This record gives sequence, structure tokens and C-alpha cells, in this order.
Amino acid sequence: MQDFGAAFAEAFRLIVTAEPALVEIVLLSLQVSLSAVAAACLVGFPLGAFLAVARFPGRGALVVLVTALMGLPPVVVGLVLYMLFSAAGPLGVLGLLYSPAAMIVAQAVLVTPIVAAMTRQVIEDLNTEYDELLRMMGAGRARSVATLLWDARHSLLTALLAGLGRALAEVGAVMIVGGNINHVTRVMTTAIALETSKGELALALGLGILLVAMSVGLNAAVMGLRGRMAHV
Repeated sequence: MQDFGAAFAEAFRLIVTAEPALVEIVLLSLQVSLSAVAAACLVGFPLGAFLAVARFPGRGALVVLVTALMGLPPVVVGLVLYMLFSAAGPLGVLGLLYSPAAMIVAQAVLVTPIVAAMTRQVIEDLNTEYDELLRMMGAGRARSVATLLWDARHSLLTALLAGLGRALAEVGAVMIVGGNINHVTRVMTTAIALETSKGELALALGLGILLVAMSVGLNAAVMGLRGRMAHV
């Protein structure tokens, strides 16, 4: 086990010198997580907005289900996707197992309920304020959803940020479907778990520092943007 002081010093050296191994892992993590969040937003934003404005039998149950899926266990998602993408599974022909694509799917499955549930709450509150106006304008359901999503775009950054935070921090599902293969599917969280188990703390600490810095930076950027928009 390395001395903690030496491990921290080495971790900062890796960051300052942009160690290729560290940079490769960080870039893959961002590629996977940003792709997953983009896919989740494409589904979650309209789904959440639809649940906010639509009224149909079973809507309440669907809202409860989407909200409950926010706490979906990552290892369960990883297991299900592993069974689907394995050679013996129904989607095995796609050859996605142990690839970044499988990791993107896993993260998207986990992030979509978060984005959808938070979007529903934001749009539902906004719809209460604008419902009468939209009716007077003769806006149909699709137009109402599009209008409310556009008007709430800055508030929805919170949902996007929450989803991105979940994606970047995910380890269980991506470990199962990605396999933590060096130079192929090794991302920040899986690399931290591996390096810590080996007792090699420098790289783990360097990646951990960057992960925390990303989280703080994203929160600060979104809060700053929302603050500026509130004064526009």
C-alpha cells in the first residue's frame, strides 16, 4: 500500500502532466456519459412533459412507475442488459457486449427515469400557470408540450445535470456490460474501483479528484447560467 501523502502527490502529478492513461480514461468516460445523457434527454424530456399535460387512464400508475425507476439498482440493469447482449441473448447478434455502446445503453436506462420524473414536475408546475392561455390559443397537446419544454429549458438544466451526475458516477452496470477492459471500456469509476483493489492509489485518487471537480464545475456552471437567465 502506497503512503497516502506520496499517493496524493503522484495523483496531482498525473493530472498536471496530463498522463496519457488518465486522459484516455477521462475522455472515454465523458464520451459514454454525455452520449447516454443525450439519449436519455431525447426520451425523458418529451415523456416527462407528456405525463405532465396528458390525462388518461393509468396515468397515475405510470407516473409512480417512472418515479420509482429513479432508484433502479444499477447492477440489476447491468444483469438484464448482459443477458440481452450476451451471445445467447436475443440481442447478441449486435455484438454490443463489452463495448462502449453497451455502457451507453446501460447509463441511458438509468438516467432516463431521472430526467423524465424531474421534467414532469417542472412542466406540471408550468402547465398549471399556462394551461388556460394555451387553451385560449387553441394549442393541441403536441404544441403545448413543445411550448412548455421550450419555456422551461433553463429549469430543465437541473434534470440534465442530475442525469449527468448519475451517469458519471455509475459503476455497477457499466462494469457488468463493459467488462472494464483497458483501452476499450475502462472509465473513471471502474478504473477507480480496480486501482483501489490493487492498492495503486495514485491513479485512483487522480481520477477521483477529477470526478469531484467535474461535479462541482457542472453545478457551478448551471447555477451561474440559471442566475443570469433569472435577471434577463
